[in-house]
Parts: sequence; C-alpha cells; structure tokens
Amino acid sequence: MSYIPSLTLPDVVFSSPAISILLPIAAGTSVGFLCRPSESQKTYFALKQPPFRPPPSVFGPVWTCLYGLMGYAAHRAWTVGMTSATPKVVEDTRVGATLYTVQLGLNLAWMPLFFVKGWPIAAAGDIVALTGIVGYLTYLWGRVDETASYCLMPYLGWLGLATYLCIGAGHLNGWNFQDKLKRMETKAEQTRYVDEEPESGSMGR
Repeated sequence: MSYIPSLTLPDVVFSSPAISILLPIAAGTSVGFLCRPSESQKTYFALKQPPFRPPPSVFGPVWTCLYGLMGYAAHRAWTVGMTSATPKVVEDTRVGATLYTVQLGLNLAWMPLFFVKGWPIAAAGDIVALTGIVGYLTYLWGRVDETASYCLMPYLGWLGLATYLCIGAGHLNGWNFQDKLKRMETKAEQTRYVDEEPESGSMGR
C-alpha cells in the first residue's frame, strides 16, 4: 500500500484536532440518522442473532467514543509523523492517512449495506476488509506514535466483535435478509429477538 492523494482526506483534516475528531463522529452520526435508527432496530430484532449480541442501545454511545478515538489517533499520528526527521516515518504517516481514509469509507458503508439494503454477504466482505485495514493501520501508526496505536486498539477490538456478529447473523439467516425483512413489515410485534421465547403473561406463556 502506498500514499494515494486522491484517496486521502485533505491535510487540514489531520492537522486540526477539532476537525480530525469531529469529522468521523459527524459522518457516523449522519449515516446512522439517514439509515433511520427505528428501522435499524426493527431489522436487528427481526434477524436471528448469534450469542453475546449487545442490545441496540449500546451501539450509538460505543461508536461515538470509537469515532472520537480514531479521529484523535489520526491527528496524533499526523502531527508526530509529519514533523519527524526520518523519511520512513513520514512515509508511514502518509500511507496511514490513505488507509485511514479508506477504512472510514468502509466503516460508513457497512450500515447501509447491512440494514438498508439487507445485503449480508456484501456487509460481511466490507467489515472483514475494514478490520484487516484497521489492524494494519494500528501496526503502521504504532511505528509512528504509540499513543495513536493505543487509541485504535479499542476500535480494532470492537470491529472483531462486529465481524463476528455480522457473519453470525448472515449464517443464521441463510445469508438472505430479504425474506425476514418482508415478514417483519407484516408483524405488529417488534420488541424482542426472533430467536427468543415470548415472555410470560401477555405473550401467552
């Protein structure tokens, strides 16, 4: 991988701490809003999910924190790396900036692929590629600045969980969400996981 200016965010994004931190938060929030959180929750509940899936309410706060950390990591790596007297460090910093931009694009594409389009195979491919790129970026920017690498580690760990959930949901639902989503539209009950037993009382048990 090399530095590709056309696939890299402008320098000002990385050099400004405010822009660097707020850009991924704003972009992630915008994508979440455009994907209609209520509909995304319904999709989440309609699909069979693997064990250890978090409740939908967890994702918003976690992603906000992770977006902020990744933005700070980008600023930190750029500030330290671009002022280095070592050409290799500068090169690693620039390559990392390209990788960071690509991974951000993949990150923002996942939610529409999974929740809006209902394309589990494409979503799985997206998140596997995303996790691989972030893993390499964590290593690469670790050679530039350890703090930047540490800031990316929670993101990388969460992506590992998200990859498991994405592939698990795809497998459990036969890699076809369309039938589940169509059935979801005809059901009035939207408040529990489809693979959970009804609660006692009003649910009839």
